[in-house]
Order: sequence, then C-alpha cells, then structure tokens
Amino acid sequence: MSLKTLLLSPVLLPQALWVSARATRLPEPEGPRRGKLGKGPRLRLLIVGDSSAAGVGTAHQREALAGPLERELAQAFAVEWRLSARSGATTASTLESLQGLPRQDCDAVFISLGVNDAKNGVSLAKWRRNYSEILDLLKAEFGARWMFLSGLPPVRHFPLLPWPLNDVLGDRAALFDVVLREIEADRDDTIFIPLDVPLDPAGMADDGFHPGPAIYAEWAQGVAKVMLQSLDKP
Repeated sequence: MSLKTLLLSPVLLPQALWVSARATRLPEPEGPRRGKLGKGPRLRLLIVGDSSAAGVGTAHQREALAGPLERELAQAFAVEWRLSARSGATTASTLESLQGLPRQDCDAVFISLGVNDAKNGVSLAKWRRNYSEILDLLKAEFGARWMFLSGLPPVRHFPLLPWPLNDVLGDRAALFDVVLREIEADRDDTIFIPLDVPLDPAGMADDGFHPGPAIYAEWAQGVAKVMLQSLDKP
C-alpha cells in the first residue's frame, strides 16, 4: 500500500462503499459471442477479459468492442472470432475460466483485464504472476502466435468515481500498465496497446464506469490498427 493510499484510507473506504451502493449494475450486451466476417487470409481471434471486453455499456455485441473490432479486421482478413469475457473478471478468475474453455487454436488474442484487480487491491507481484500464467496458457494450450495486451483505461476520469478515490485508482492503473510494458519487453509474442481513448462523459454508459458505443468504436479502431500492423509481420 502506498503512503498516499494509507494517508487517505479514512476517506477512501467510505467512498468505495458509497460508489458500490450507488453504482448501476448494467447487464452484458445481447448478441453472439462468436462469428465470421471478411475475406482473405484466415485470422482466428480470441477476445479475453472483463466487463469492457464483454461490452457492458452497450445493448448488443455489434456496438461493443467485439463488433467494431471484427469489422475493422475483416477489411484485411477472414476473421473467425470468439469472446471469453465476463463482468467482474480478474486475472485469477480469467485463468480459471480459460482452463475450462474448450481448446481451439487461435492466431491472435486480445486481452483486456486489470480494472478489477486494481480496485480489489491485488498486489503488483500477484498481478504480474497471474497475467504471465494467462499468457503461458494461451501460448501452450491455444497456440496463440500474437497476444495483444490492452492497457488499463484512464480510471481517474470515470464520472462515477469521486476524488480522491479516482486519483488513487488512477495511480494504481498506471502502475499496472508499467507491469504490462515490462511483460511485453520480456516476451516476443506480446504487444502492449495503451488505452488512451478520451473518455468524454457524454460518451460513457449510464453507470459512469463503462464506455458507450462511440468509445468502444474508437477503442476498436485503435486496437485494429496495431493488430493489422503487427499481423503483417512474419
């Protein structure tokens, strides 16, 4: 625990309880969690993660991350995608979920995890260990050639979170991103993608915590741009 967090703890705990009581629980969107689109070289894509990967904040998967990401990639590939994500997912729960997921080889994996680990107080050491185990599993059991690691969102700008809670969580998210960059530097099969999409409050979901369709679309465009550049490499 940082000195800043320790000093602010008398304020942070009541705020966290207040946010938890006030937060709107949005459902995961409707729509298929797998599909095919496009022509060209085959690209088998697995999307892994938490509520943002699952598309919470939208009504249907076509408006969430998976929909626009599929459409962007389908401009160059025959995309076969599937989604393994759920609200509240952490690195620990995701590792367990992947261990029970039917094996199916994939060419690329996009991973969006971290917010729940950050707000739940998971240590950086445990975060690194869990995340590394996920990558090892994806490589060994799913044949992943490329794994794209999404940075954490700018938590400090979430409309739902009051100050100083947003500031403390924003600091933790930044530290988690540092670990992801270190993981990327240690491996030749991972690429870190910063999540630097501006969070216009008007584009956020009603809960003030998740993206709305416009932000998901912009996020997907940025991810697809990096993926297309990388997947061209031998």
